[in-house]
Amino acid sequence: MAKAGEFQHLQLLRTKVGRARLVGGGEGDPRTTANRQNRRGHSGHLTDGVTNFLNYWNSYELYRSNAKLPEIKSGIPMLLKVDESLDIDGLRHYLKFEIISEEENGYVIVASEDINLAVFKSKIGEFSQGITGSAIIAQIHEIVEENAVDNRLKRILNDKIREDWDNIVNLGDFVIDVSISCSGNWDVPKKPTRGKNVRLETFERKMAEWNKIFIKAYMDWDDLREKRKAEIFQILNAYGANLIDEFEPGADETIPDNFTMRIGLNGTALKDFVATYPYLFQVEEPEDIETPQGVRRKEETSEPNIRFAKPLDGAPSICVIDSGIQEDHIWIEPGLYKPGSYCFVPKESTTDTADYVRNGGHGTRVAGAILYGEQVPKTGKAQIALWIQNARVLDKSCHLPKNILPEKLINQVINHYIKNDKPVKIFNHSINSSTAFSRIHMTAWAYEIDRLSFGHDVLIIQSTGNLFEVGTANNPGVRDFLTSGQVYPTYLSQKSCRIANPAQSLQALSVGSVSYDAFNSGGWQTFSGGIAMPSSFSRSGPGIWDSIKPDVVEFGGDLLFSMGKPPTVGTPTAASSCYPELLRSTLNGGPAFSREKVGTSFSAPKVSKIAGHIQALLPDEPALLYRALIAQSARWPEWTSKFPMEQVIRLIGFGVPDEDRATTNTPFRTTYITSGFFEIKARECHVFQVPIPDDLRLPSSEYLLRIDVTLSYASEPRRTRKGKRGYLATWVDWESSRKGETIERFINRAIKEDDRKPSQGQSIKWFLDKRDGRGTISNTNRNSGTLQKDWAFVKSNEMPEDFCIAVHGHPGWNKDPESIAKYAMTVSIEIINKEISIYQELRAAVQALEVEIEAGVEVESEIEVEMETN
Repeated sequence: MAKAGEFQHLQLLRTKVGRARLVGGGEGDPRTTANRQNRRGHSGHLTDGVTNFLNYWNSYELYRSNAKLPEIKSGIPMLLKVDESLDIDGLRHYLKFEIISEEENGYVIVASEDINLAVFKSKIGEFSQGITGSAIIAQIHEIVEENAVDNRLKRILNDKIREDWDNIVNLGDFVIDVSISCSGNWDVPKKPTRGKNVRLETFERKMAEWNKIFIKAYMDWDDLREKRKAEIFQILNAYGANLIDEFEPGADETIPDNFTMRIGLNGTALKDFVATYPYLFQVEEPEDIETPQGVRRKEETSEPNIRFAKPLDGAPSICVIDSGIQEDHIWIEPGLYKPGSYCFVPKESTTDTADYVRNGGHGTRVAGAILYGEQVPKTGKAQIALWIQNARVLDKSCHLPKNILPEKLINQVINHYIKNDKPVKIFNHSINSSTAFSRIHMTAWAYEIDRLSFGHDVLIIQSTGNLFEVGTANNPGVRDFLTSGQVYPTYLSQKSCRIANPAQSLQALSVGSVSYDAFNSGGWQTFSGGIAMPSSFSRSGPGIWDSIKPDVVEFGGDLLFSMGKPPTVGTPTAASSCYPELLRSTLNGGPAFSREKVGTSFSAPKVSKIAGHIQALLPDEPALLYRALIAQSARWPEWTSKFPMEQVIRLIGFGVPDEDRATTNTPFRTTYITSGFFEIKARECHVFQVPIPDDLRLPSSEYLLRIDVTLSYASEPRRTRKGKRGYLATWVDWESSRKGETIERFINRAIKEDDRKPSQGQSIKWFLDKRDGRGTISNTNRNSGTLQKDWAFVKSNEMPEDFCIAVHGHPGWNKDPESIAKYAMTVSIEIINKEISIYQELRAAVQALEVEIEAGVEVESEIEVEMETN
């Protein structure tokens, strides 16, 4: 709980737990229904499909043999079209297929070591005869038989390789990242937890049994991985290719479903390997990063008349994962935790942590933005509130090294800093790919961020990436859009302007950029026409599976243009007020600070600064709560009232966060927060209760209230699946009370009880709501991501006596009933026009409810003791 200040955050109280009343299911796929009604016809259709596919595959293998290509004995890959409601694990259980990956629109890539598909053909025959155990056949709609290899490839190749595919054998050598499915055919039950009434001996026995199962499953997985690696090495050796790096996700409590490799090979080897090896589910070129936009501006700086006060020993640390930092910089040295400095660049000394990037560095600028925010202090005494720890991962050219996978690198960094003598909870990661992310599967880089966030309670604050000033045909830059007649900000909705990998990570807090103000002088003009408008270079959403991205935005500046033929785009010196003030590395000369660079790289650390101040206030609370409070504090700027809301949410997400709103309250605004981790199982419901004082609900009280609710949750990811229902072990959503609805009616609507009472009250008009079309903003909803914020405006006399939130857990890929998601939540109530103070009344109401709950717990404990005594 927040301790500092007169207006500390209040406790958000959970008052009820039960079985969730989940709504959904629908009428089912009509094609599946038709297949059940026409068993013989559907069986014949699939039998023909199997025959045609095997003929196609055999002819393909004959072509490879005649071409004297290396023999690959690893089974065969298939592409199936299935009912989208199908639990695809059934393909493994009933048909002995290994699931390689789940694709869009009901397509699934599978592999079979049975090259004759005997089990599949047998089940088709059983379905035709109505034999029990073959019902899954009705949900398999098609076997993609025509051009089977090409149809599979277009789903696993990234855009750039797919465009070059027809001519790839003539394009020389390649370096590619391949993701290999390794899901096997085993399940591991959830790790046991000891309940309050479970004997120690019983718990230890269950743990021993679980450990035995887990070790056996991991050994099986490791054997399978080694087998797959041996198969790949055989192919690489045959082509004279080489392995550059490899990475396997950790196995903490569940078994991984994939591993990744970086491979160097020529176009001929690439084409044959990808087309033939059945266990690949993603093939892409290594991610690169963009360097900061802008040109160097010379500026003279005199020796500062300033004194620095170092952070307190217990102050939070923020790790800067970047190009290194100039550690003796006069503005940085007082806030740098020197023992935390470490270089992760392969083949360089672990102590070589300087920022060698020319023209002022990159990591140095990021570190300065975390320490000082918008303005570098010039005189007087500067109290530094946060520690910086320096993780150098970029080379001297500000690029990710090619000889290490980015997912392996982020894993090394996080595991290093959560274990050092000043553990880190917040990481700033202003590193991106130079192109838009892939929309079907989570990349290995983003997946590792999700996996680490769930496993270690860390918050990774991630830049969304920048558009180049001038790009290419496949990756246009800002000038290219101008030249083609497209206008700001409309061009930001183009596919090529989507956020860059790994900003699509569901757990990362992804940060875009907004402008400072308009500028129009000397032939130069900013793209944005005012304050806090989308930066012309800032990549936009939506994120993967239509999640809301960016999550928030901060001030990163704007580019300017000068119309000509062709137009010019840049950062002219005269418009320095349009760029953020940032520290500079002076290793290659130049001033200690300046206004010359723009980018989402420099908006992200300003959000990291807010996160650090939240941690200082709430050091024992989970990082999930920090993420929730940042989103909760975010607001849309004034200009958004004149733009279509669907465009606004895509460009700036939840808006610009505010440190004061995140850390304090006022007489007119009250924020409630959960304390500690909450865990929720699938099909479970938790009800939280916020009592609303009678005076606020009087018929004569028509005060306009703003209600904000933010749910921040994490669940174990599984990379070979798509959509939150397949990617997350357990997914979570929330719903609220209706206007005037009693708590009893709400609980009955949220929790599955014996008698369901009719609904009561009019729904609150949320801006997003749970489903498309129900909120104020059309064609979007709050449920697609793991950060679910929503807000609404309600008259105070329409509020229920108790404003309640129900958090529902839903089954994802993990069918274990004990599978959980972890979450934190915040609720804010604000009186818009400040007619009356509400904080103290709301505080008294929640304290009274807390006493009532504690009294109820004491009574229950006394009854339990009496029953045990009797």
